[in-house]
Amino acid sequence: MAEGVNVRFSGALKEFVEQRSGTDGLYGSASEYIRDLVRRDYERDEAQRWDALHLELKAGMAASESDFVPLDPKSVLAEARRRREEAK
Repeated sequence: MAEGVNVRFSGALKEFVEQRSGTDGLYGSASEYIRDLVRRDYERDEAQRWDALHLELKAGMAASESDFVPLDPKSVLAEARRRREEAK
């Protein structure tokens, strides 16, 4: 069973939510309105994370082939093992 979250509003915030929900509002209920707000906030956060990742990768994606250095997987693993042993 899904757990719920109860939220109480008073004063101006309560009136604001009531204006947007119910018979005169855009949403059928306050719960529907709050779920939509949370969903949009979640989607905005996800979009910001993708944008940050894209910025991190942008230089590599724009680099020319000559900017890359060939690596030997065995050498990389050997170096990682060596560093791990040094850290002990």
